[in-house]
Amino acid sequence: MLDYISISGGLLYTAFVIYLISIVFFAATIRDKRKEKQFTLVNKLAIGTTILGFVAQVGYFITRWIASGHAPVSNMFEFVTFFGMMLVFAFIILYLIYRIELLGLFALPIALLIIAYASMYPTEISPLVPSLKSHWLYIHVTTVALGEAILAVSFVAGIIYLIRQIDQTKITLKTIGLEIIMYSVCATIGFVLITSTFSAMDYNASFSYSVDGNESTLNYHLPAIFGPGDGELLTENRMEAMIPTPEWMHGAEAPRKLNTLVWSLLIGLGLYLVMRLILRKRIAAAIQPILKKANPELLDEVCYRAVAIGFPVFTLGGLIFAAIWAQEAWNRYWGWDPKEVWALITFFFYAIFLHLRLSKGWHGERSAWLAVVGFTIIMFNLIVVNLVLAGLHSYA
Repeated sequence: MLDYISISGGLLYTAFVIYLISIVFFAATIRDKRKEKQFTLVNKLAIGTTILGFVAQVGYFITRWIASGHAPVSNMFEFVTFFGMMLVFAFIILYLIYRIELLGLFALPIALLIIAYASMYPTEISPLVPSLKSHWLYIHVTTVALGEAILAVSFVAGIIYLIRQIDQTKITLKTIGLEIIMYSVCATIGFVLITSTFSAMDYNASFSYSVDGNESTLNYHLPAIFGPGDGELLTENRMEAMIPTPEWMHGAEAPRKLNTLVWSLLIGLGLYLVMRLILRKRIAAAIQPILKKANPELLDEVCYRAVAIGFPVFTLGGLIFAAIWAQEAWNRYWGWDPKEVWALITFFFYAIFLHLRLSKGWHGERSAWLAVVGFTIIMFNLIVVNLVLAGLHSYA
């Protein structure tokens, strides 16, 4: 009998490697000084390998579905992996329309980072909790992921536009904003590095703490900076928690989630400072020269089109389908759960984006900044809301 779990893991790893190869090909297109916009051999290899990697990832999705018996979007590993796959899909479609190689040089690394981030969560297949045993699992979650992935392409186009257009010779609020984005990328890489390192070391530390008079245990897989408020370390030769978790953070997992977030931010800061020392300039300023051949008007068009397509898809999945499923699972359409609140914030933000674009003429740099802020909201919902805030979606 076929081991679909092993096959699925192998296909995901294959896709990851192929995407790396695609990035190399897209980087090679930058050195192509010819002005014609036809597909060169390198262009064809770049998009061809990207499509091949996407096919491999679709194979991962199908085989994991067969192995689990349900759509593999029920936990953080599965959802984030699917989100990365949809980002590649959205990029392929928009690339075939606009033929902008630089999109691949930025979109594929982000997709790889998202997939690497997913791999830090437990990858085991678990039975569905009762509220997830519904056909709305397929409809709601996949639609949300697709909508957010298309919106992510607007971020890619927007960040390329900003790095290309903003004057990097002096420190301004704009250049500081770009560096904050660069640091955020470093923090995500920091999460992958710190969790994979201590996972390889098989690090484990247990704390006992009291909840409503009952003793419970919380296991850490990273050294504890933040611990349970009244926690006691049970594991020998492990670091004691230095700071109690704030009381306003509810949920049994809150101390461990906050601890992971803080570690990611600290390692990200270290990576950012090292890169600044190596480059001897701001990271965005170091990237700017390779973006000179990009057409800013075309980037602005891609930024807008991605929002125009992704916004209704996200609205359909993140609000309409979500409300229908919430009524079926919890007997209410809306409950102000943290995940629901941030989905609503995302909806209103992109609605404002389109209003300002179409009614107020916010094009170019303004539109690009809005795309960057919108993607920040999406990632906050994906990472911080899941890692820190407790709610009905915490099973993910």
